[in-house]
Amino acid sequence: MNASEFRRRGKEMVDYVADYLEGIEGRPVYPDVEPGYLRPLIPTAAPQEPEAFEDIINDIEKIIMPGAASPACTELETVMMDWLGKMLQLPEAFLAGKAGEGGGVIQGSASEATLVALLAARTKVIRQLQARTPELTQAAIMEKLVAYSSDQAHSSVERAGLIGGVKLKAIPSDGKFAMRASALQEALEQDKAAGLIPFFVVATLGTTSCCSFDNLLEVGPICKKEDMWLHIDAAYAGSAFICPEFRHLLNGVEFADSFNFNPHKWLLVNFDCSAMWVKKRTDLTGAFKLDPVYLKHSHQDSGLITDYRHWQIPLGRRFRSLKMWFVFRMYGVKGLQAYIRKHIHLAHKFESLVRQDSRFEICAEVTLGLVCFRLKGSNQLNEALLQRINSAKKIHLVPCHLRDKIVLRFAVCARTVESAHVQFAWEHIKELAGDVLRVEKE
Repeated sequence: MNASEFRRRGKEMVDYVADYLEGIEGRPVYPDVEPGYLRPLIPTAAPQEPEAFEDIINDIEKIIMPGAASPACTELETVMMDWLGKMLQLPEAFLAGKAGEGGGVIQGSASEATLVALLAARTKVIRQLQARTPELTQAAIMEKLVAYSSDQAHSSVERAGLIGGVKLKAIPSDGKFAMRASALQEALEQDKAAGLIPFFVVATLGTTSCCSFDNLLEVGPICKKEDMWLHIDAAYAGSAFICPEFRHLLNGVEFADSFNFNPHKWLLVNFDCSAMWVKKRTDLTGAFKLDPVYLKHSHQDSGLITDYRHWQIPLGRRFRSLKMWFVFRMYGVKGLQAYIRKHIHLAHKFESLVRQDSRFEICAEVTLGLVCFRLKGSNQLNEALLQRINSAKKIHLVPCHLRDKIVLRFAVCARTVESAHVQFAWEHIKELAGDVLRVEKE
């Protein structure tokens, strides 16, 4: 949608809202639909090709408004998470379907998803241990619980441990910055020997620092054998798994208890929209379900509806699935795949430019849309280059530490980015690098 069409469609939406408000007294106060009304009205999977904006708007009145607000909000979310799960080729166990035990929920961020998974895992293991040994108190169990993640995991994982009140141990990553089975197994054996209770592992697919991938096919079987909850954080990289050529990066997801990624990062859905799936939704509802009288309703115990308030930390929630519905239909699966592939192509273009300049080095394998690079030389040299780049305000780079090195990160992520933008950025970086190197020689 270009700027001209955006203006036109925006005005149409304002008119739609105004018409709704003017005619609101003619609409029913309470939706006249039965649980499950929405699923039969829409396809079982996302369209492959883009659809017309007019068709989507017409469906708002026909499909969404009869169930406004709560029935449609809930039921569209369930179906959209199934659509997205199918786009990713998630195992059937993660889909809600018509009678599945799993399903998806839209969280606000990957940080929330990790915390929700950890709290659910904590509740589950405490109840299991108390069932076997009733004299064990929750406090006695809590002080022995330990969770694990790679030393490359996002800081939000450590934060989840702090909020959840459990120990979190960082597993040393290998030469490709990935968590491997041998290092995890060593930590588990040490902790079990010390009387601790391992219960939760976070595997990262596409780390923030360098987009490295923990080895799911190694880590997953260990988690299954040790009866530990495995949560997969693919916040950035997950969007790429809709492309068949990148789906292998998700191999091993069948071992996971929960999986999360952010469509608001790389799938053209506006913030906030963080997609989380679980194999057994009772693991979540068992941890968070509370039913005061003011929240009870006529379908409370029917088993026909999903109460997403039991799947998350906040009670209230927005109609976030509606924007997923618009994006999936306006782009189609093929359009979204083309968008991802274009960004990855541009990242490899930048990588090739860096490799052609002997003053620079690539610091991590370029898999998706992130390129980690630096000037050959000291950390001080690279800090000086970064300071010049960001002070010039023509482009913006965020650094990271890889082991003991300061590394610059070039991320292709804007919707309208083109090859010319990448070329411009590289010419700008080269020019400033020359300035920094001249100053060092003086």
